[in-house]
Amino acid sequence: MAPMEALNVLAITFNCARQLLQPDIFARRLSKELLGSPPPDIILLSLQEVAPIAYSFLGGSYLAHYLERFHHAIYLAGKALGGAKYVQITTGNVGLTACMVFSLEEQRDNIQWVETGGVGVGLQEMGNKGAVGLRFGYAVPDSDTIELTFLAAHLAPMEEALQRRNEDWKNIVRGIVFTPATNKGSGTSTKQQPAGEESEQLLANDPASTSREPHGLYTPTSHLILAGDLNYRTSSTKPRGAACLLFPKSNPDRHDNNQLNSLLQNDQLSRELKAGRTCHGLHEAPIEFPPTYKYSKKAQMLAEKEESMTTWDWAKHRWPSWCDRILYLDLPAWMGSDTPGMRIEVKKYMALPLMPTSDHRPVILSMRIPLKAIPAPEEDSGEENVRTNPPFDIDPRWRDRRTLARMKEIIVGVLAYLSLTWEGRSILLALIMGGFLGWYVVGEKLV
Repeated sequence: MAPMEALNVLAITFNCARQLLQPDIFARRLSKELLGSPPPDIILLSLQEVAPIAYSFLGGSYLAHYLERFHHAIYLAGKALGGAKYVQITTGNVGLTACMVFSLEEQRDNIQWVETGGVGVGLQEMGNKGAVGLRFGYAVPDSDTIELTFLAAHLAPMEEALQRRNEDWKNIVRGIVFTPATNKGSGTSTKQQPAGEESEQLLANDPASTSREPHGLYTPTSHLILAGDLNYRTSSTKPRGAACLLFPKSNPDRHDNNQLNSLLQNDQLSRELKAGRTCHGLHEAPIEFPPTYKYSKKAQMLAEKEESMTTWDWAKHRWPSWCDRILYLDLPAWMGSDTPGMRIEVKKYMALPLMPTSDHRPVILSMRIPLKAIPAPEEDSGEENVRTNPPFDIDPRWRDRRTLARMKEIIVGVLAYLSLTWEGRSILLALIMGGFLGWYVVGEKLV
């Protein structure tokens, strides 16, 4: 029997370190790993620390310049993959965390509706840490619409903050609710825009989108992909003394695997997943790549010249860790996973070479998803599944809490803009000079 047709999905996560992307380098390294395979039908981008806090918190046009770099990178990568053309379906951000969805241009009409959701888990529930989600419907001929949920997340840092990361995940599940996408809100848009071009088309008024009820992260009929800087480490304490001598060293023969395996055995996320304390129900492909964080300034300087890293130069004050991860929710048993071809197939899970602008390596997951909608389970099936029994209930005050946090983000964004950016300082200086001049003129008239 011929294998079932599938949707080729590529998920990418990258901590941008608040720096502008170098699109040509990113595109070259991405396309190199995808050569020889069919171009992805859908590309999902999860971005953390996407821009400085002023631009990220203000969003909109302040953030556009940073996101356009990724737009151009996807255009260049598609061009290198036999001239594949991609359109941007939608983009969203909550503070410093953003996500973008692209589809092949010839499949743009298959996207039926888009929903968005977001939650901050940083200071005062603002988006210096948090998650943004995009859910969309992909129409399949002679079948129902496939639902796909993509969650970009950034959890609490530091080796000792394990419990805080688990709490962040809980708050994300409780606080993120998907509603029909519009062009309003904190940086969320539904533009269908060709990568590298300026045209656009809106999906926001699609009746299929506006008629759907709000849902949380877990739903019975949707695929789920989580990508982000989840920040789980390989130790609960910072390295001390000569601990850096134990850090793994790179070499092409991979005879250093003992050090890598020792680190991986201490991976917090693997342990917490197994214990059911975080990322409930999600699966991860085997990790066969080196830690993705934290690389030194020297390594970043060399990264611009080297396509493949011959040495791993680590920052000495952090344990090398697999902070950047991509997980997915497998098909439910009621879908008939024993049917030939009825399974999610992971094609590639790897880290791209280090970018010159970040101390994190980008991570990609290439997968094939069956072109068949997940049906709702039978009411009397009796099966316990995270799709039908989420680990946490939705916070009934999710909307009010997000609205309040958004107000705080705008205030912090304005203050950061005026104090930390040259444009803001120029405006502030002009206001001060104008005020002083006005005071002087009024004073002269009173004399």
